[in-house]
Amino acid sequence: MITFPNIPDSVWSDALPLLPLRDIVVFPGMGAPLFVGRVKSINALNHAFSSPDRMIMLAAQRNAAVNEPAETDIFDVGCVAEVIQILRLQDGSVKAMVEGRARARILRHEKADGFMSVKVEACETDGEVTVDEESLLRVARSFFSRHAKLTSRLPKEVADDFLKMEHPGQFADAAGSLLLSLDDRQKILEEFRIRDRLDRLIQILQVEIETAQIDRRVRNRVKKQIEKSQKDYYLTEQMKAIQKELGKSPDDDRAEFGELRKKIKTAGMPPDVEKKALKELSKLEQMPPLSAEVTVSRNYIDWLVDVPWKERTPDKLDIAGAEKILNEDHHGLEKVKDRILEHLSVTKLVKRMKGPILLFVGPPGVGKTSLGKSIARAMGRKFVRFSLGGVRDEAEIRGHRRTYIGSLPGRLVQSMKKAGVKNPVIMLDEVDKLSSDFRGDPASALLEALDPEQNHTFNDHYLEVDYDLSEVMFITTANTLHTIPRPLLDRMEVINVSGYTDMEKEEIAKKHLIPKQEKEHGLPPGSLDIKEDALRLIISGYTKEAGVRNLEREIGSVIRKLARKVAEKSKDAKIAKSAFRKKLEVTAGDLVKYLGEIKFKEDEAEKKDEVGVATGLAWTELGGALLKIETVITPGAGKFILTGKLGEVMKESAQAALSFIRSRAAQFGLHKGFQDKIDIHIHIPEGATPKEGPSAGVSLATSMASALLHIPARAGTAMTGEITLRGRVLAIGGLKEKLLAAGRAGVRRVLIPKENERDLREIPLNVIGDLEIIPVEHIDEVFRLALSALPNGKKGTSPRKEIPVSRKSSRKRHGPAQAPGQPLN
Repeated sequence: MITFPNIPDSVWSDALPLLPLRDIVVFPGMGAPLFVGRVKSINALNHAFSSPDRMIMLAAQRNAAVNEPAETDIFDVGCVAEVIQILRLQDGSVKAMVEGRARARILRHEKADGFMSVKVEACETDGEVTVDEESLLRVARSFFSRHAKLTSRLPKEVADDFLKMEHPGQFADAAGSLLLSLDDRQKILEEFRIRDRLDRLIQILQVEIETAQIDRRVRNRVKKQIEKSQKDYYLTEQMKAIQKELGKSPDDDRAEFGELRKKIKTAGMPPDVEKKALKELSKLEQMPPLSAEVTVSRNYIDWLVDVPWKERTPDKLDIAGAEKILNEDHHGLEKVKDRILEHLSVTKLVKRMKGPILLFVGPPGVGKTSLGKSIARAMGRKFVRFSLGGVRDEAEIRGHRRTYIGSLPGRLVQSMKKAGVKNPVIMLDEVDKLSSDFRGDPASALLEALDPEQNHTFNDHYLEVDYDLSEVMFITTANTLHTIPRPLLDRMEVINVSGYTDMEKEEIAKKHLIPKQEKEHGLPPGSLDIKEDALRLIISGYTKEAGVRNLEREIGSVIRKLARKVAEKSKDAKIAKSAFRKKLEVTAGDLVKYLGEIKFKEDEAEKKDEVGVATGLAWTELGGALLKIETVITPGAGKFILTGKLGEVMKESAQAALSFIRSRAAQFGLHKGFQDKIDIHIHIPEGATPKEGPSAGVSLATSMASALLHIPARAGTAMTGEITLRGRVLAIGGLKEKLLAAGRAGVRRVLIPKENERDLREIPLNVIGDLEIIPVEHIDEVFRLALSALPNGKKGTSPRKEIPVSRKSSRKRHGPAQAPGQPLN
C-alpha cells in the first residue's frame, strides 16, 4: 500500500525542473506514463533523471492548447514526482514513467538553461485518521460505487480495488484521478486537508451522478422513439403492401366497424351495457390501426357481443319424462331426483324461477359429476362444467381488469359464453378444494355468484358491467363440508350423496357399467355375462370404495383380458369380433386368472367373547368400517397410553370415557385411586390409518370397562355413539354406512344413540337386513348389552326385556327379538 511520506522542505532546497502537463493531473501515489515532445519538457525530464533523487515538479496547464506556456498558464499547485524510467522514441519524443510523491505549491519560477525551473514547498498533510474522515470515507465510497455503475467507465474489478482502499486521502486521490473535468481533478489536488478533499470529492461525484442519470434517461428515450418510429414506418409500409396485394382498402375497416355496431344493437344488451359497448366502439374507430390499444378494445367488444344476453333454452316441463331420464342415468339417489323434479314442477307453475344452487356432498365415485349432466339433459338445458380444485386466484372467478396484458373474464363469464344461453346448468366441481393466497380468496368471490339475491347483478372485473346469473342452475360438488367457508355453505342447498350398498353397486354394474364398458371396448351389447357370484366378488374382494369408479375399472380389465384371449386365437379381426356374438361367461373362479389374487379382505366380527376387546363402527370416505378396540391393563404408574394414530378428538373421547369409569369406581367395585397403580393401554389396529371423531366414545368406554372389570365383551355386538362425562350417548353421523359395514362383517346386534333412531326411517330395509338395532340413551344400557356380565356379577340382560324400542314396527324393522334368558352373542 502506498503511503504519503513527510518529506522535509530541506530535500527541495534546490529548485526542481518543471514539466507542464496537458489535460493530465498526477496525484501522490499515482503512477502515470507521460509522452513528452516539447524540447523544454524533454530537457526538464533529462535534468531530473540525471539528478540524485530524480525529482521533478508536475503541474497542469490551464489551457492545453498553449504550446509554449508562460508562468501564468500553469496552475500553482502540482505534484512532486519521481522519474522512474525514460524511453526515447524514434520520432524524437520521450516516454517517461513517473510516480507522484507529494503535493507541492510553486513559490516562484527561477531561471534555468533550456527548461523551466521552480522553487516549491511541500503541502502534503498526513496525520492520524479522524472519525469525521472515516465517516466521509464511507459516504464517498457509496457515491463512487454508484458513479462507477452508472458511467461504466471503470471495469468492475478495478472499481472494487478502489473501494478496498482504507486510507481516506489515498481513496480521495485515486477517485479524483478518474473525474472527467480537468478543473475538478485540479480542485481535488489543491485540497491539502483530507477532510476538505473528501467533501470536494463527494460534491463533484453527486453532480456527476445526477448528470449521468439524466444522460441515461435521455439516451433511452431517444432510442425508444427512434425504434418506435422505425418500427411504425416499417409496419405501415408493410401493411399497405399486404392490403394492396389482397385488394383491400380502408373501406373494409369501416365495413367491419359497421358489422360490430349491428351485432351490439341486436345482442339484446341492457341499455347501459349497450351504451358502454357503443362508446368503446367509437374509441376503437378513432385509434390508429397499429396502436397497442386496438387489440385490447376489440377483444373487449367481442366479449360483450359473444356473452348471451337474451338467448335461452326452453325448459322441458314433462315431469314424467324428466324422471325417466334421471332413472335411466343413475340408480338410487332418490333425494337428488326428487329435488330436481320439485324444481321443474314449481317452474311449470310460476313460469320463471330463480335457479337453485345445489351442493352434492359425498365420497369420490358416487356419480356427483355425471349427475349434473343428467340433470341438464332432463331439463333440456346446456351443460357446462369447470373444476375449482386448486384455484387460488380471485381473478379466476371475477376476471382480470383490462389494464393487464392478456386479461380475460372469469370462469363464470367464460362458461356463459361457452353455453351460449342465459339459463345453462353450470357445475362447479370440487368446491371444497378451493385455496387462497396473496392473490385473493376465490371462495369469497363466489359468494356473489352463488347468492340468488345478488347474482342478477354479478360484476366481472373484465366486463365491468352487471351480468344476470339468476337464471343459471348452479350445481356444486364436494367430498367434505368442513373445508367450505361457512358463508359460502350457507348459500347452497346441501344434498348428501352417500355411498352405494353392495346391492346397489351390483345393480349399477348390470345396468350401466357393463354395457358402457362393452361399448368402449367395441363389443356387441350383451356379449359379456358376468355371473352374480363373480360380480359380488369383484365388489367385495377387488374394490374398496363408496362409489363405483374402481368397480368400472375392474370390469374393463376383465373385458380386456377376454378380448386379448379371443384375439390371440384368430388373426382375422372379423372372425375375432364374431366370437363375441356368443355370450362370454365370467364366474367367480375365473377372477383370479383375470384380476389376480383378492386385494381386500372384508372386516369380520370377533368369533368369541374377549376381555378388553370391543367392536366400534366408523365412517370413512370409502364407506363404513369396523373398529376393533383393544385395551390392556398392566401394572404401572398411572399412564394412559393411546396408540393407532388417533386424532385429538378421539383421544379426548377416550379420556372422557376413562373419567366416567373413574366416577363410577365404587359402583363397579374398583378401589379408590385404582388408576394410579396400573397402566391403561388402548390400541386400535391398522395403526398407519389415521382415525378421528367422537363416535367411538361408547366403544372405547366398553373396551376399558371390560378390561378393568375382567368381564368379556360380546363378540357379535357393535356400537357407535359419542359419550359425555355423565354417561349420556349422543348422536353420530354416517349411520347408513356404519350399518352396512356391520352387516358385511357378520355383526348381529348394533347399539346406536337414541337420537339417531329417527334416521332409521330413511335407511332402506335391505341395508338393515337381519341386524338387531337397539337405540340406547346411556352408557349403562351399553354395558348391560355389550358385556357378558355386570359389575355386580350378574349376567347381561336381554335387550328386549329391559330396553324396549319405542316404535311398534321396530320389531319387524330392527330384526327378530331374542327370548328372555337366551345368550347374546
